[in-house]
Parts: sequence; C-alpha cells; structure tokens
Amino acid sequence: MNTIPTIFNAQTPSYTAVGGKERHASTGLSAVLMNRNGHYSRRAIFQDLEKNGFDYVISMERKGRYDVEELSGRFPFVRFILLPQDLSPGEQINLAACELSSPLFFVLWNDLKIITGGGAGRIAGRLCLSQEELKKTGGNTGACGRLCTVPVIQNTRCEILPTLTAPAVSRGNVKPLIFSPQKEGLPSLYPFDSVGVYDRERFIRLGGFDTTLKNPYWQLMDFGFRACLWGEEIRVTQQLKLSREGEFPVADNTPDESYRRFYLKNLALVFHSDYAHLPLRRFFGYLRRSGVDPFSAWEEFSQARRWVKINRYRFRSDARMVNELWEDIEAAQAAGP
Repeated sequence: MNTIPTIFNAQTPSYTAVGGKERHASTGLSAVLMNRNGHYSRRAIFQDLEKNGFDYVISMERKGRYDVEELSGRFPFVRFILLPQDLSPGEQINLAACELSSPLFFVLWNDLKIITGGGAGRIAGRLCLSQEELKKTGGNTGACGRLCTVPVIQNTRCEILPTLTAPAVSRGNVKPLIFSPQKEGLPSLYPFDSVGVYDRERFIRLGGFDTTLKNPYWQLMDFGFRACLWGEEIRVTQQLKLSREGEFPVADNTPDESYRRFYLKNLALVFHSDYAHLPLRRFFGYLRRSGVDPFSAWEEFSQARRWVKINRYRFRSDARMVNELWEDIEAAQAAGP
C-alpha cells in the first residue's frame, strides 16, 4: 500500500508535454481540459477556449493521438500532456497544476461548453482578490478568496443539473446529498465532476488530490472533506454557467481500498481545541469493518495515524462538526431563492 502523500505531487508519473510555448492572454486564468470518450470536434473545442481568452490551455491526452502535432501548431497556447497510462482525474489535475503558473485554473471536460461568464478576463476579475485585499491577508492566501469556485451546469434543454453537494455523515458512513444550486455563493462539499475554478496556490497548499486513492469517487470525496476540515471553501457562482451534452458518468462508490483510506483520513479522526488526532481506540472498529486481515488493517491504520499527526494543526474541525455545519446550509437551500 502506497504511503499517504504529505507534500503536493510527491510521486509524479512519467508523461510527455508537447506545445504550449506561447501565452494567449494575460488574465491570470488558464484552462485544464480533461478528455472523456466521445466524438467531439477537438478543433472546435480549442477554438472556443481561444475565444474565451485563457492564458494557456493544458489538454490531458492519452499517447497515440494522431492530431497532436497539427493542433499544437494551430493553437500554440495549448500544451498537450501525453499520458502513457490511465490516470485518475485527480492525478491528471495535479499534473496540470504543476505545468501551469497562472494563479487560477479552470478544470473543464470536453463535453462542457461555457455559455455564461464573459470570458477568462471577467471570470478572473470577479474571483481574484484586489491588491488592497491581498495586503490585508499578507499576500499568502492565494489569488482568490477561496479554494474553488464551481459553476452552474445545465443540460441541452436548459435544465439546471444537481451539482451542489452536502455531506450526510452517520455512524462513520457518508453519503453526499445532491441539490440544484439556487443561490449565489452556496457552499459545496466538493467540485462536482472536478469542474471548477481553482486557486492554484491554495490547491497546492492543500496537497491537491490524493493520488493513492485510485477510485475517482473517493478521491473527490477526500479532496472535498479535507478542504472543509482544513478550513478551505468551495462555493458556487451563478455568474458562470456551462452546458453539458449527455449524462454524467455513473460514479462507483463501492467501499473499496480507496474508501478505507478516505475514512481514516476524514471520518475517523477527532478534533480537540486546535488539533486533530486519530485515536488508537478507533482501530478495533476499523478492523471489524475493513474486511482485511489484522496485519493489513493495522498497516493502513498506522499510516493514516502518522499522516494525521503530521497535519494535525491544519485541521479546523472533524466530520461531526462538518455535519452540524451543513444542517443550516441545507435549510437555506430548501427555502429557495
């Protein structure tokens, strides 16, 4: 079992980068294009991103794409990251964050289209802190006032899709509640489908996505919970809308090895005063529920306990406190506009 990473992107997989030598604009916002299966016009996608005025575009690709050289010549601001193997969405986003220097980056999929937002310059202008605000914070909080800003997503029939997530934690289990966003600035547990505008400095300081969690569902849940437990914010904006073709892929929420690591890092710990810890008394309950042999269970538990100890002063709450916090949020959402 891989050790839980304690620094950002500690284990970087091999990849090849092609193109992306020219900056297209100077807005402070770049785009990260994630590619799903489907027959989409790649040239039209890059033309749309070009029209929106992003500084750079990082396109995550599998090796063997025949049109990369041609497209990199036509779109010199696009850097193609050629991956020799399948990587989880979180691993791909971590790689993209390493390749970029823009203060903000917008994670998109190739089946999404920006329909409201005003282009990269206006998006960045609304999210970035002013120089006066940066001075007040000491300039060490990142370019944006929050970790991630998530857009409203609608289908081709202009129906708002349920992408706002809230946690429901009960007896060590968690199940996200999904809503359609109705108000500006409502918090979300995580960016649905990883889509959102991320503050790069905050993202790296948080540690990005845990690349040892191979299940994308639990990887995303871990990212969102860790952000919440460490005092970061993920909120929705009504001023940025995307349109999506087709249905979202069905998430695999099987309680597998990734779930066990997520549980130990987020749900099992206890917060006291100004730090968190993973009590030894939690081991026996974990052993009964894990479904693995005692030696493997203890190794997993010990690794998580060491990770929590290293980061203990970064926590601002535990899962119980997060659950109580979200009760008021759910009530506000139910009240409507």
